[in-house]
Amino acid sequence: MIKHSKNYRQNELKIRRIEATSDRLTGRAGLSLFVAYMHGIQVFSWLDRWFGSIRKSKKGLNITELFKQALCFFVDATSRRLTYFDQISHDEGYAGSIETPIENMASSDQMKRFFKAFAWTRVFLFRRLLQTLFIWRLRIKQPDVIELGIDTMVMDNDDAKCRHGVKPTYKKKKGFQPLQMNWGRFIVDAVFRSGNKHSNHGDAVQNMIKHMVLKIRFEYRGDVPIIIRMDSGFFDQKIFALCELLHIGYVCGGKVYKDIKQMADNWDKSKWKRFECGKNKAWQYVEFGCKQGNWHKFRRAIFCRLMHDDSKQLYLPGFRPDTVIITNIGQGEAIDGMLKKAGAMDYMTTQGLVACYHERGSDELANRALKDFGHEQLPFKRFAPNAAWYYTMLVGHFLLESFKEDVSAPVLPIGSYASTVRRRLIDIAGKIVFHGKETVLKVSRAYLESLRLPELFRRCEEVPIIA
Repeated sequence: MIKHSKNYRQNELKIRRIEATSDRLTGRAGLSLFVAYMHGIQVFSWLDRWFGSIRKSKKGLNITELFKQALCFFVDATSRRLTYFDQISHDEGYAGSIETPIENMASSDQMKRFFKAFAWTRVFLFRRLLQTLFIWRLRIKQPDVIELGIDTMVMDNDDAKCRHGVKPTYKKKKGFQPLQMNWGRFIVDAVFRSGNKHSNHGDAVQNMIKHMVLKIRFEYRGDVPIIIRMDSGFFDQKIFALCELLHIGYVCGGKVYKDIKQMADNWDKSKWKRFECGKNKAWQYVEFGCKQGNWHKFRRAIFCRLMHDDSKQLYLPGFRPDTVIITNIGQGEAIDGMLKKAGAMDYMTTQGLVACYHERGSDELANRALKDFGHEQLPFKRFAPNAAWYYTMLVGHFLLESFKEDVSAPVLPIGSYASTVRRRLIDIAGKIVFHGKETVLKVSRAYLESLRLPELFRRCEEVPIIA
């Protein structure tokens, strides 16, 4: 009993005071791997090529250095405030982990001036950068079928005092609502917009599809089948006609109009079929032709009724969520021949199309992963600086997703969120020393062996460059 008393614990304290040390210590030693990866893929040459002319004077920091510190800021995510740059600008350990001399660390004022220097003509160069990174990943993975998703993402800035472009969204929150195209976990193109711009506002969707399809055809493969998934917010004949003109497939959620609902209700019950996804979800579906309003042709329509979901709750007739899927696949168009040539005949079956449409849930995960990586609240009052900040966040997210595939895959699952990568790989303690004309990062043997850091560092040097 005496051994566990309060007096005993006080008498056995070992640390008597806290003092400073001249050693270069860091709590973000894992950032050195990410910086080595960015050097390995040579992304800085592309940043300098498109944004280098922003620098008007040789006295300040160069553009690639500012981008490097901004990207590391997003990967680190210790703080969401620009004033955090003032704190790390005096941290020699942090500067050493990202391979930057302490005198070249940017302050918050320098970062503000940098992003406020972006005009709209330069902001749109970020889209070219994202598309270049997308083609780079396509050439590495060589997919036989490319599935792209289009959707909007609401960025909640309801508590912002004054932000240019912050408007009420459909989620009853004020914020921004960018239009995004994703390929799996990668966001490959985006249009930064104010919150009141609905899904199919203007011709942004059509221009995005046209530009991206032509880029894939010319820079990857001309015969690769492309399928675009969309929800009912993009239910528009103009988009369907463009996809048919470009010889690509679309799987779009339709609107349950009265005539469609009536047709489904009057359909022979014996002709309804069943589709199951996993062990818990099941739908009933029936297929027919659909021609709405001023459409010039019939299109393939699949009417689905949810029978039970993940909660294993059965839905009674009349209370089942109904879904209509509109597609041009399986109607004898050019996309069918491309799918046959690629050996992807499953997409032409009704069950394959239902499964493809319900994979839109994975598209939503891309938005969730982006918010986990970055943040919804944007720091500037003007629209153009916030757009540049948003696109920099997209580039950082794309690079981190590529980093997980190319470097950290042996120790972390590829599907890990950014918070998991930070907790297990970035936030590790290290000491930076210089001897033998070399800069060496030292970590504990436990981290060195469990995370296989020498192997990961070697993988950073062997990654394919952005050609």
